[in-house]
Amino acid sequence: MKKQLFILLGLCCFTLLSHAQNLVESSETEFSEEQTDEELQYSTLSEDSDITAEIGLIPESLDANVDSLLHSWHVQYFSKRDDFCHDDESNVFFPDSIYIDRLQSMPCIIPMTYNNIVRNCIDIYAERRRSLIRYMLGMADFYFPIIEQILDEHGLPHELKYLTIVESALNPTALSRVGASGIWQFMLPTGKNYGLEINSLVDERRDPVKATHAACRYFKDMYAIYEDWQLVIASYNCGPGNINKAIRRANGKTDFWDIYPYLPRETRLYVPLFIAANYIMTYHCDHNLCAVETNLPLATDTVIVNNMLHFEQIADILDINIEQLRVLNPQYQRDIVPGNTRPSILKLPVRDTYTFIDKEDTIYTHRAEELLAHLRPINSPEGNTSKTATREKITHTVLNGENLYTVANRYGVTAKDIRKWNGLRSNRVAKGRRLTLYVDNGGVSFASNTAKKTTPSTAATQKESTLEKSEGGYITYIVQSGDSLYSIARKYPGISATTIQHANNLSNSRIHPGQKLKIPAAG
Repeated sequence: MKKQLFILLGLCCFTLLSHAQNLVESSETEFSEEQTDEELQYSTLSEDSDITAEIGLIPESLDANVDSLLHSWHVQYFSKRDDFCHDDESNVFFPDSIYIDRLQSMPCIIPMTYNNIVRNCIDIYAERRRSLIRYMLGMADFYFPIIEQILDEHGLPHELKYLTIVESALNPTALSRVGASGIWQFMLPTGKNYGLEINSLVDERRDPVKATHAACRYFKDMYAIYEDWQLVIASYNCGPGNINKAIRRANGKTDFWDIYPYLPRETRLYVPLFIAANYIMTYHCDHNLCAVETNLPLATDTVIVNNMLHFEQIADILDINIEQLRVLNPQYQRDIVPGNTRPSILKLPVRDTYTFIDKEDTIYTHRAEELLAHLRPINSPEGNTSKTATREKITHTVLNGENLYTVANRYGVTAKDIRKWNGLRSNRVAKGRRLTLYVDNGGVSFASNTAKKTTPSTAATQKESTLEKSEGGYITYIVQSGDSLYSIARKYPGISATTIQHANNLSNSRIHPGQKLKIPAAG
């Protein structure tokens, strides 16, 4: 009899445990399914890192190709930040009490909580991503003064600048796998909602000044709702909808650490990583980390461009490295400043702004027929330009690893629009599928069939680079000395370095002279 009772009791316990497990699983499934497409767009976190299994989901910025960043044109050489900064490959570990004291002594408005989760995030930066921190310390000298000035204008805490560390590793051209772009990693709909211009020529999410103003407007909107900076920061990652769901599941509690278990997995480490970024960028010397020095000009000024202008025209006349122009003006996606549609800002080193003004007429006419012959400006009077005049129908062939968000981001449209134009029911799309898109051309029509006048210089360039159309929708490009995936991508509108890397099944961004690359042909 006792034996039967024990068996019956065991069966009851097993049934209760199974029921509880099912409730947990159904709750997690419900949480995932309730997320809308718009909310999921905020996620720019990665599951492809060796850290994921141990720590959890981390930002894509921590999986950045550090080798590529460190060999980019603007990082010249490694240098000590100051005489008191000792750099080597060994991290220095400290007891919890030291971390607590340091975080509490930082002049911050946003609470810098310390716990085991935050310590793990500090270890990621100080131990596993040391080269990335060196790069970001160097870039911070250029970008942080810009960001701090704008935060001041909006009356916001300066420590918010460290969110760019988590979002993009201070890379203004960073593009996430879900289509977020720029140092603040705005998704296309959110960027447009906050006043950023995004079309075939211009993507202001990549403009550090305008994107920072947009981020500040977002922060102020969210703070008006939550009145808690940690919740504002979390909402920047997953959207206010998911924050509200987590608050409901936490029985109305509004402290980040109380709602932590109810947040999407990709958001739970977001605030801890923000705190860790504040810490490591402040106390990097104590962990034997110093900045990589760059040759980015800290003194810059802007000029107003009122005509269509190509970067090569500026580089030739002012004798400026064209890569420097691209880094100072990352919002111009095709090396074209569309000053014909509206006055456009061009950032230059201070010493070159005066030269630009003196030689402005010469710059506008220099090689204009060669560089701008395939462009047709749309110069209708303001307010009379038809919508169809600024929209062009193009065809995009889906590459390996692409989804509707990444395609939409490239052409300045939305995933919803692509679904409507192509009769799709989901954001998944097969490799090789041809998608019809209607893109905003930024006031410039691309006349691909217009014959170009071939000059001796362009003929020599074509012969040297050996471009030839190949079958299967690809162009063959033979790598020249000094080429990089980034510089090659710049030659082809709508093509990114990542696209070329995927099209050629390259494991990294390294290429060598003489190597043949397949470039997807624009439709």
